[in-house]
Amino acid sequence: KIWISNYGYKKVKASIDKSLDRLQTDHIDLMLLHQPFCDWYSAYRALEKVYKEGKLRAIGVSNFYPDHFIYITNNMEIVPSGNTRIQPTDWTAKEFGTRIMSWRPLTEGRNGFFTNSILAEIGSKYGKSIVQIALRWLIQRGVIIIPKSIHIERMQQNTDISNFELTDEDM
Repeated sequence: KIWISNYGYKKVKASIDKSLDRLQTDHIDLMLLHQPFCDWYSAYRALEKVYKEGKLRAIGVSNFYPDHFIYITNNMEIVPSGNTRIQPTDWTAKEFGTRIMSWRPLTEGRNGFFTNSILAEIGSKYGKSIVQIALRWLIQRGVIIIPKSIHIERMQQNTDISNFELTDEDM
């Protein structure tokens, strides 16, 4: 992600070059603008330029609400390939081909997420954990998931979700 302190045309290009150097690579798969603040307009233009140069494989946005997103689609050349706002912008996937990304799909376990009885009941049908059911639900909705964990067993669960599919009823 490009942080807002690096917004502006020249700063974005310098930030990307610095990231490429630090990662020791000639391209980055996806670069996002973090938030629609400051000079995000020229920041997005810089993303487009660096994308056209081949240094970025895809560009997107994070935390952009519908009004900002529509501005991009009407005034920029390249529609964002991803946006981390799941509500109320899931229409963007259908309308523009922009994928929704969930950077915190498990809510960090807040509000009793890891003990949710409905997810536990569905999980018992498949022999899967609550986490696996939640991640599978997102994937089947077409959401790109970016789960994070510091626990080895949860990391393993996060990757073991492609060998089953939820039924329409379970969805």
